[in-house]
Amino acid sequence: MFATRSLRMFRATPRMMRPVPKEEQAAHTVSQRLRRLKQIPPELIPLGVVVAFAVSAAIYSSSRHLIVDKNIRLKRQNRAADAHGEHGEEEH
Repeated sequence: MFATRSLRMFRATPRMMRPVPKEEQAAHTVSQRLRRLKQIPPELIPLGVVVAFAVSAAIYSSSRHLIVDKNIRLKRQNRAADAHGEHGEEEH
C-alpha cells in the first residue's frame, strides 16, 4: 500500500529529525560568560568604553545634584498643611 497524502502529513520532517542546536546564550557559569567576552568584535570595545563613561558620568552628576542642592525637596514636608490645602482647592 502506498502512503496517501493524509499519512504524509503526520510523517516527521527532516528539520524535526535534526538535533536541536545549542543556544548562544546558554552560558551558566561566570567563567563561561567571561570566555564569551572574547567573541566581542574589537571594534565595539571603544563604543563600550564611551557608553560606560557616559552612564557613570550621568550617575555621578545626578547623585551629586541630589546631595549638594539644598533647594530640592526630597521628602514631603508639613503634611498637615498639604492635606488642608487639598480641601481648599476643591472649591475653585
